[in-house]
Amino acid sequence: MNLLQYLVDGVMDGAILALGAIGLSLSLSLHRFANFAYAEYLTWGAYAAFTFFGLAHLSGQSIGGFSIGPGFAGMILLACAAVALFSLLIDALVFTPLRRRNAVKLTLIFASFGIGLLLRNVVLILYGPEPEYYNRALQMAVPIGPYIRVRPDKLLVLALAIILIIGFHLFLTRTRYGLAMRAVAENPSLAEFSGIPTEHTLKLAWVASGSLAAICGVFFGVSGQLTSEMGFELLLPLFAAVLLGGVGSMLGAAAGALIIGISGSLSVLLIPSSYKPAIPFIILLIILYIRPKGIFGKVK
Repeated sequence: MNLLQYLVDGVMDGAILALGAIGLSLSLSLHRFANFAYAEYLTWGAYAAFTFFGLAHLSGQSIGGFSIGPGFAGMILLACAAVALFSLLIDALVFTPLRRRNAVKLTLIFASFGIGLLLRNVVLILYGPEPEYYNRALQMAVPIGPYIRVRPDKLLVLALAIILIIGFHLFLTRTRYGLAMRAVAENPSLAEFSGIPTEHTLKLAWVASGSLAAICGVFFGVSGQLTSEMGFELLLPLFAAVLLGGVGSMLGAAAGALIIGISGSLSVLLIPSSYKPAIPFIILLIILYIRPKGIFGKVK
């Protein structure tokens, strides 16, 4: 395997991670606290799709050279709906009551830690510790250039990730709801004074961030396998990507995710692969020291 192969693998991982990072950045900028349960939404989205796939008896079916088959789009939509509703429920039961009691941010953060731990163990109880797959059929990588081979599933996921990132950018910049979310993120008091329904916008942000988390989880499941620890393992890369790009910047979150993905992939050329999970942490420390606001972060 050559340098180009590692680079392509890093771009593909980074593109999928970008979906989750954009959702996390949106949540951080609107809800204004670090929701550490967010990574578990990825796991729940991946397993929700897996459950729907099994209930519809679509497991093992495929189209062409892909391991996924009919109903893949519907599976993603159902997973998005499930996680979006679930994130609204958690907000209604936990975060909203705490905010109404004027709880400090640290209380919300600790509450999210507890929720994340609970969600992870619920998945472990329901599905067990063994990894699951959307399709257990062996898929061979295909050549896409000199010395570069990629599995068709990863090419499909990469294309869909790029389309979704562009689509979400257009949603934020061209639609009334997207502009409302940006206004609330920038200045909640001024947005409310201008007639923007702040509470409704915050709920919409939960739906959007939850949906992005679900899609990110499904895409990582398609690219590899599903485990109860998959969200926990992506927690640090997600936060590192957001802080690297700058909280509140969708472009920054996507760029940060690509940097995390590429650096993690290339790191195995220099260090043992067992140390690869430490790369996001090292990058996070460096960026916090050099530029705490992130690459695209605005200094206020």
